[in-house]
Amino acid sequence: MATRKTQTTAKPSTARKAAAQPANKPAAKPAPRKASRPAAEESAKADAKPAAKAPAKAPVKAATPKKPENKAVKARKPKMVRDSFTMPKPEYAAIDTLKARATQAGRPAKKSELLRAGVKLLESLTPADLLAALQALPAIKTGRPAKAR
Repeated sequence: MATRKTQTTAKPSTARKAAAQPANKPAAKPAPRKASRPAAEESAKADAKPAAKAPAKAPVKAATPKKPENKAVKARKPKMVRDSFTMPKPEYAAIDTLKARATQAGRPAKKSELLRAGVKLLESLTPADLLAALQALPAIKTGRPAKAR
């Protein structure tokens, strides 16, 4: 019986792939192997060591010059609160009258400015004067007024 010899050749697929890639394009990198458990623990320990040294290298904030303390400290703007309230019509009309008086005096004022000025004046009163001013006010029902039909 005659034995037939077979020719063995290198795999043509790898040779074709290398020839098909352009010269300026880098070859694809092989996928990284999964690390075994002890190696992963060692790499985690190795990663932890530089992290411990990092705070020692970061005195950049301490190196920045401090501002002189003799400068005046900027006042922060207070937070605003939006609120609503009920007021009798005659007292609400008094606000318009006060606005007109402020304009005649040369200093136009907004409604909120007048209310804030009134609060400041009430703050300056003695407790007895404050109670007297509160008792002079008529009692009103709180909440929104009923709709006019």
